[in-house]
Amino acid sequence: MENTTQALTGSTRTTIERDPVKTVILASMIGTAIEFFDFYAYGTAAATYFPKIFFPEVTPTIAMILSLLTFGVAFVARPLGSLIFGHFGDKLGRKRSLVVSLLLMGVSTVLIGFLPGYATLGMASIVLLCLCRFIQGIGLGGEWSGAVLVATENAPKNKRALFGAFPELGAPIGFFLCNGLYYILETALTPAQMAAFGWRVPFLASAVLVVVGLWVRRRMQETPLFRMAQEKQTVTKAPLVQVFRKNWRQVLQGTLTMSVSYTFFFLLSTWSLSYATTALGFSNKEWLLLLMGSIIVFGGMILYSSIMADKYGRRKVLMIGTGLIVAFAVAFPFFLNGQHNLFGSLFFLVAGFLAMGVVYGPVAALLPELFPTSTRYSGAGIAYNASAILGAAFAPTIASWLVGQWGIHAVGVYLALMALVSFLALATTKETKEMDYTK
Repeated sequence: MENTTQALTGSTRTTIERDPVKTVILASMIGTAIEFFDFYAYGTAAATYFPKIFFPEVTPTIAMILSLLTFGVAFVARPLGSLIFGHFGDKLGRKRSLVVSLLLMGVSTVLIGFLPGYATLGMASIVLLCLCRFIQGIGLGGEWSGAVLVATENAPKNKRALFGAFPELGAPIGFFLCNGLYYILETALTPAQMAAFGWRVPFLASAVLVVVGLWVRRRMQETPLFRMAQEKQTVTKAPLVQVFRKNWRQVLQGTLTMSVSYTFFFLLSTWSLSYATTALGFSNKEWLLLLMGSIIVFGGMILYSSIMADKYGRRKVLMIGTGLIVAFAVAFPFFLNGQHNLFGSLFFLVAGFLAMGVVYGPVAALLPELFPTSTRYSGAGIAYNASAILGAAFAPTIASWLVGQWGIHAVGVYLALMALVSFLALATTKETKEMDYTK
């Protein structure tokens, strides 16, 4: 691929250098890998260790629900992060915002690894846990949209969805690394040792990934399209005002389109871990191993669906994906039952992550394409992170409550309804494959 981007401004041809493809891949992928590593670390700890460490004085069921509620705190903070980092990302540049968001995200994650439990600080430990989680959410709020723009604003027109798949692949990579680390820890340590200190290791280990990410991102250039906007003096002074004044419809469409991806993902990962280890008779290690195997399918489908989105259009692929999720939602409750049902569990995870990959890959192209260059960081970030609240913040908690009230089929109904909402949003969204991304 050529390392230049050319655009006509009047009668003058402007040539601006691109980063090499390998730099684009690393810079966009590393942040989302850390993002999902951190989220899996917290999600796994919240589903298995935090109920006893931070909520030991209530019943196990209530402790699990309260622990999963703290999981939702970061999602509530993410839209605030998208407003902050979106403003500066559209005004000062993608690179600066990405470096700061990564640093904020990494520091707060490492601090969780040092927190004392309820036995030491009482309620103060819960307050500090929620505070760290909130700050982590602010940093995460600026991460995805910036990483996606690094990829897609460096991409050729006919490969924007493929380049957008690079940061999306950070999800299965972070998932695999985190679950692999938990698997090794739970193999080497006793349950008592895991509860005492083992759960802290993934949070502390994320510091290594953060250092690598900062090194990669400090070496990259600003994206060529933002530099072109600076040269043309079309950078917006108040991007948030512009987004809500001119692009509120696109924000709503993007939010509703993306919401099912979040719901589905955290049902497959966080909720399934708590359900499998309490209702299906699996150990943590067994389920983590199944998750690690099925996540390979997820990564493969992200790439494949993104290539298909470049060929046939984002809207068509995403509508097919949401239809697959509806079918899966109807079917999976008949498989995910019984004690140690390996076949049913593999169907749930493999088929689920296959459908998840279809809807997760192309959104990295679709959401930024809904907005002009001047407000793209803000618009894509707000839509993405608002969908996190709608789709994921309380998905594990809602699913646990639904199982307790009406059984596992109610979880299938919940997932199907979320998919139908996304399908309707896509039906009102125009195809963006051929849009002029330089404007």
